[in-house]
Amino acid sequence: MKKRDKIIYWVATIWLSLGMVSTGIVQLIQMEEEVQKMNTLGYPSYFLTIIGVWKILGVIAVLIPKFPLVKEWAYAGFFFLMSGAIFTHLAVADEAVEYFGPALLLVLTVVSWYFRPADRKLINS
Repeated sequence: MKKRDKIIYWVATIWLSLGMVSTGIVQLIQMEEEVQKMNTLGYPSYFLTIIGVWKILGVIAVLIPKFPLVKEWAYAGFFFLMSGAIFTHLAVADEAVEYFGPALLLVLTVVSWYFRPADRKLINS
């Protein structure tokens, strides 16, 4: 693996992890703004607990060594969560600023997945 690719992987993965953990914690403690946002989007507030737990477990899976199949599922989960968030904001015609967070995390998910080292891939190429 080239040094450049390793740097891209770790920068994307660290930012992805920070973003997922911070939003996961906000969702787990059910901050009032998050509860209001979920209600506006049409989701029940208990959904915050579910996605908060998923995000934190996903970060653990992505960061720990080995377990490439679990990593694949974590990346897929991040992709589904963030693309779902974007489409939900589209469905309720939110302002453009609401798309920034999920779009950034979606891009970081794809970049981290694409540049991951061979020992973190399901099939080494």
